[in-house]
Amino acid sequence: MQYRKFGKLDWKVSALSFGAMRLPVNNWENNGENINEKEAIDMMRFAADNGVNYFDTAYPYHNGKSEVVVGKALKGGYRAKVKVATKMPTWLIKSHDDFDRLLNEQLKRLDMEHIDFYLLHGLGKWSWENVILKNNIILKAEAAVKDGRIGHIGFSFHDNYDAFKMIIDGYGKWEFCQIQYNYMDTEKQAEKRGLQYAALKGIPVVVMEPLLGGRLSKPPDNVKKVFEASDKKRTASEWALQWVWNHPEVTTILSGMSSMKQVQENIASANNAAANSFLPEELKTIGMARMKFEERQPIPCTKCNYCLPCPNNVNIPRNFEIYNDGMVYNDMNGAKIVYARFFGNGGKADLCTQCKECEEKCPQKIEISKLISEVKIALA
Repeated sequence: MQYRKFGKLDWKVSALSFGAMRLPVNNWENNGENINEKEAIDMMRFAADNGVNYFDTAYPYHNGKSEVVVGKALKGGYRAKVKVATKMPTWLIKSHDDFDRLLNEQLKRLDMEHIDFYLLHGLGKWSWENVILKNNIILKAEAAVKDGRIGHIGFSFHDNYDAFKMIIDGYGKWEFCQIQYNYMDTEKQAEKRGLQYAALKGIPVVVMEPLLGGRLSKPPDNVKKVFEASDKKRTASEWALQWVWNHPEVTTILSGMSSMKQVQENIASANNAAANSFLPEELKTIGMARMKFEERQPIPCTKCNYCLPCPNNVNIPRNFEIYNDGMVYNDMNGAKIVYARFFGNGGKADLCTQCKECEEKCPQKIEISKLISEVKIALA
């Protein structure tokens, strides 16, 4: 296992960390609450025995059961071998006092007296301003550090680069952050600029979704051919993981593993993790794979937002993005889940009345009214 320095701490983290969001389950009813505990525990202990020393979970994972199973897995001496990270469910904070209530509930679930790394979960501009700042949550987190319940304060992130920079600059004592980053997301969410900005500030960066929820592990045929043509023989998963590890700004990669085979394969790959190791030919291969994915995008929307505001409050670019992602990654079921569960407050294609005001504003001259109807049918 390769290790990297974790910011200013006198501690090195394994290149591969264990994400407990996709543990093996007996079925996915109730949001995956029915975890196969024996298999999950065996996987986590195998990972720890083979050098993985950072385990990440969160309040909502597996409908609240992930923290419980992580706690069970780290009994029998394993807790002393690893660091544990979990996340405050910021969307449940309605007042200053909710922080302690939720943190104490998580400590009980984990059956631990101390959490090493504590993240404010899924921050963006709105939650930073209206939840964290409004309720003085940073002060509560600092108090929890002083009384020993948590060790280090960080945040995970889902918004855009401007929001990321604002949050980084909004608190001068962040000890780490967590962002989504992979070879298809260099210009999404925190972007490559965010990765570099955090590193410039000396803030360790934990990377989530290096395989984009498994989508980069199962590429379509036109992308497979790119990798097969390379002299460097790697699986699609290895290409994606090694590309992220190639960035010296990346501190560790979280992988949400669902089987022992995935754990074994990812550990084998992590044994070869190295920064600045890709040759020009390898970077060219990744660039070609990215291009082949992008060629599969059926709607040429650039998300310029000129079509907004819609008089009926349809979030046109977001609808097109979800549909495009489903087509690009050959994962319409996943796109339907995003559309149904995680779209936010309104904005779905269903609201379109075919007024065509948007089409007059679109610089790409996209037939928005026609395509938004197709999106509505495809994602229903």
